[in-house]
Formats: sequence, C-alpha cells, structure tokens
Amino acid sequence: MDVLEKYKEAWDNQPENSNKVSKSEIYKMMKSKSSSIVKWIFIIGLIEFILIGSSFFLFDIEKSIEAYESIGLNKYFMHFNTKAGLCIFLYFLYKFYANFRSISTTENTKSLMDQILNTRKTVRNYVVINLSYLTIFYLIALVLMIKKQFADLSTVQTIGVAVASLVALAVMLAVIWLIYQLLYGILLNKLNKNYKDLAKLEE
Repeated sequence: MDVLEKYKEAWDNQPENSNKVSKSEIYKMMKSKSSSIVKWIFIIGLIEFILIGSSFFLFDIEKSIEAYESIGLNKYFMHFNTKAGLCIFLYFLYKFYANFRSISTTENTKSLMDQILNTRKTVRNYVVINLSYLTIFYLIALVLMIKKQFADLSTVQTIGVAVASLVALAVMLAVIWLIYQLLYGILLNKLNKNYKDLAKLEE
C-alpha cells in the first residue's frame, strides 16, 4: 500500500478538520517530489547542452566544414544549422527551467496537476523536435551526397546506398531515442505517478 492510500485510509477515521490537514500534507509532499523531478529534467538538459557544446572543441571544425562542402553543403548552411540547433536547445532549457519555477510556486492541487502535464508535454516536444531536426538534416545531406558523390552509380547502386543510409539513420534515431528514454523517460514516469496520486487526492 502506498503512502497516499495510507493517508486516505486514515481520513475515514478522522474528523473533517483533520482530513483537510492530511490533504495539505500530501499536497506538499507531491509538490516537493514533483519539483525535484522537474529540477532534474532541467539539470539533465543543461548537462546535455554543455556536452554537445563542448564537442565543438574536441573536433576540427574546419575539417568538418570541408567534409560537408564536399557533399554540397556550404559553410553558410552549416552555420545556420549550428545556430538553429543552439536556439532549439536554449529554448527548451528555458522551458525546463520555467516548468521547474512554475511547479515550485504552485498553490493548489489542480495547478500542480496542470504543471505536471505541461512539463511532460514539454519534454515530449523536446525529444520529437530534436529527432525530427536530426532526421531532416540527415536526409538533406543524404540527397546532396548521392547527387554529388554517387552521380555515376547505376540506379540499383544508388538505391542500395539510399537504403543503407536510411537503415543507418533508423539505427541512430533508435539509439538516441533509447538514451532519451533512459534520461527523461524514468523521470516522466515518476511525474505521471505523482499526477495519478494527485488525481486520487482530488476524488
């Protein structure tokens, strides 16, 4: 039996005023737990941003630009791609922090439930947009690479290259999705449990 069920069982044998006190205590407990979870979502997002930003210092940017230019992606597109990715990260970091602040300052159960739903939606959007952005960029690079470097291949060979590249993309997206599930999925499941407990509290 979980903590919430124990509290609710105790309410049946308490006067109305005591029930109100118990509800208040459970709300504070759920608020504290939810706030801690959302804080960790923000921290993980921040660490992810730092690690990806640090990668620019580990690789030779000029060689990367030359490699992309060899398949038809000019440096201006690369700069745009980098800035767009940076903007996406910064936007969602702001949203993660805003969600944390909102949950920390909620004053009633209904508001807390709404903020939990909003946080879960934000994280899901973050994962979907990141994977979509990566997919679009990869597909653009694939099309340009086939046109530039494999123009002399037969139709069958071109299809083979395309299929192999798409399989590699699928594997890469699956790995990234699994990583996101490990990083954020566990926290979202805990948030979902808090939401269900709060829903019981409102019954």
